[in-house]
Amino acid sequence: MKSGARALGVAESYRAETSQFAGAVVRASRVADGFVFSTATVGGSDATETVCEMVDRLDREDIRYLLVAGLAPAWFNVLDLRQIHHHTDLPVVSVTFESSPGLEGAIREAFDDPDTIQDRLATYRAQPERRPVSVNGETVYIRSVGIDDSAAADVVRAFTPEGSRPEPLRVARLAARGLAEME
Repeated sequence: MKSGARALGVAESYRAETSQFAGAVVRASRVADGFVFSTATVGGSDATETVCEMVDRLDREDIRYLLVAGLAPAWFNVLDLRQIHHHTDLPVVSVTFESSPGLEGAIREAFDDPDTIQDRLATYRAQPERRPVSVNGETVYIRSVGIDDSAAADVVRAFTPEGSRPEPLRVARLAARGLAEME
């Protein structure tokens, strides 16, 4: 991958009813060259819209990939990766860092309202399957839309200089945590 290729990483952090979202534009050469911030409702259903709005506000044609930390930020505010891809026209890769049996049981336990549960489960089930990817000797799990499995794995590896967290997600997570601490 060329050193000037850019990815937008989006991560979140929350401490109250509002989750702070941060986006970091990072080059493959590890240089950060842009930020964008927003919020989503903890336990809400606005995370997909938040990510789309962040990309819109950046208004950057040089971003080639969109990496998101996880699939259910802000306490099961489930992202619709296909909707994000359709809206942004960017390849979207969701990266998680731990093995899990999935979110269905956790979603059922977290909410009382049957309609809320069904809506979240429908969005969750509509997402691509998670696939393990080896990165620097560690395993991460990815879901991707708008890019094939092999290319998505290559993007994650290219933006991960060490450890298993791609640099755009690492920087975005630090920024989101800083915002949440100010709250």
